[in-house]
Amino acid sequence: MTEPGGKTVQKNYLNADYSIKSWLFTLDHKRIGILYLLTICVFFAIGGTMAALIRLELLTPKSDFFTSDTYNKLFTLHGVILIFFFLIPSIPAFLGNFLIPLMIGARDVAFPRLNLFSWYIFTLGGLIAFGALVVGGVDTGWTFYTPYSSSFAQTAVTATVAAAFIAGFSSIFTGLNFIVTIHKMRAPGMTWYRLPLFVWAHYATSVIMVLGTPVVAITLFLVGLERVLGIGIFDPAKGGDPILFQHLFWFYSHPAVYIMILPAMGVISELITCFSHRKIFGYEFVAYSSIAIAIIGFLVWGHHLFTSGQSRFASIVFSFLTFLVAIPSAVKIFNWTATLYKGRVRFESPMLFALGFIGLFTIGGLTGLYLASLGMDIPLQDTYFVVAHFHYIMVGGAIMGFLGGLHFWWPKITGRMYPEAFGKLSALVVFIGFNLTFLPQFILGYLGMPRRYASYPEEWQVLHVLSSAGASILTVGYLITATYLIWSVFCGEKAPANPWGAKGLEWQTATPPIPDNFEHRPIVREEAYAYEENVKGAA
Repeated sequence: MTEPGGKTVQKNYLNADYSIKSWLFTLDHKRIGILYLLTICVFFAIGGTMAALIRLELLTPKSDFFTSDTYNKLFTLHGVILIFFFLIPSIPAFLGNFLIPLMIGARDVAFPRLNLFSWYIFTLGGLIAFGALVVGGVDTGWTFYTPYSSSFAQTAVTATVAAAFIAGFSSIFTGLNFIVTIHKMRAPGMTWYRLPLFVWAHYATSVIMVLGTPVVAITLFLVGLERVLGIGIFDPAKGGDPILFQHLFWFYSHPAVYIMILPAMGVISELITCFSHRKIFGYEFVAYSSIAIAIIGFLVWGHHLFTSGQSRFASIVFSFLTFLVAIPSAVKIFNWTATLYKGRVRFESPMLFALGFIGLFTIGGLTGLYLASLGMDIPLQDTYFVVAHFHYIMVGGAIMGFLGGLHFWWPKITGRMYPEAFGKLSALVVFIGFNLTFLPQFILGYLGMPRRYASYPEEWQVLHVLSSAGASILTVGYLITATYLIWSVFCGEKAPANPWGAKGLEWQTATPPIPDNFEHRPIVREEAYAYEENVKGAA
């Protein structure tokens, strides 16, 4: 195509049409992925600002900046926005949408219109959640425990659960789209055992999305129904059972942790093998471990109810199953480490984020074993130890995976390179800031600091100040990343088709990809990650 000035440029998905209408009504999976990226970044900024305000309040032992009610609203919407509107959709909705058709050699996802509709209802859910914040907020905690949320809270609970309910449909539709796409639209020669591990991870994630999300959607719908009609499902004063809510909520919400972390694991598999320039060790084990995590993840919800009064036998069973889910996670760590062994490792920015992921996820996973133990969970329940643990998994792991994937595929997505030195600086600052933020919280939890409290004894102030200082460094790391990535879109060096020398169909098409992804439908003739064969050929 010819641009003003007579310059001839290749038509791609970005320059095919510049109008806003072409973006808002696009059926191109790549553009829909970009729409998700922009939306979730807005929600990340909102949720991150609330986290900064929380850490500001916790600088001092007394409630100096906010009232207790305001503090309750801050941590509630911080959790709601970052979990439902950033962490859950981040990698699947953005990178999954952009990459899965490219990786399997398809022109688009199976249901393009449903894909666009998913983005619209996700955005609608986010706007409702933001509206709940504007009209006064919600103070129940992101878990919406009943009967407080269903019968007593006088804040915008109904609007907030409606927001999560609506956003849940986006998750279900996206998962359904991915499953059908992966089953039906693979290029000739793309067998199941030639699929990139990123696709395997998203397949397992999609199963959780489709099977688990309806449960929490119905549960939140019932909370709203009870608030409006007072029908007595969860309120014991009306014959309801609040523990029933916890069973239903955690049946989804624990597997939801894997919706956040499995896609990040898929990203890490791609990064480790590319920057080690070595075929991944134990491909089948890594692939099946994703499926195993998805299946076992549905069986461990009861460890959230150790202190709720469930039977001792049930607690023993759930404790055992929670230990069991650590095995497929450990399989991935072992295989990534074995891939690094004797690999020709390059420490580019995406690889630094991948190594950061392994470190943070390992800490988060190992501390999860303490909480799976019946004897340890009782004193640690609802302390800052739990806060630190799940942030190491859901924030440290998922966001390091997100940033690693963002840097890895940024040249393919935008057609521009980012400044590599700033990428490495960002990875280092984020890693240091994250650990300084959350390592002190393990100690606070061990000492007995309960979560969700705005005030605390003075002897714990040093640890809270360290944590707040770490949060400041972490924020600087995120701002550095946002600054140079935005700069690179306008001023960055043009990217070649395959700047990392990576394997995979997405690297065999133009940069940025053309609207239909490929000039001709690709035919896959080699195994996934055939790096070693190429090295021999070059020799």
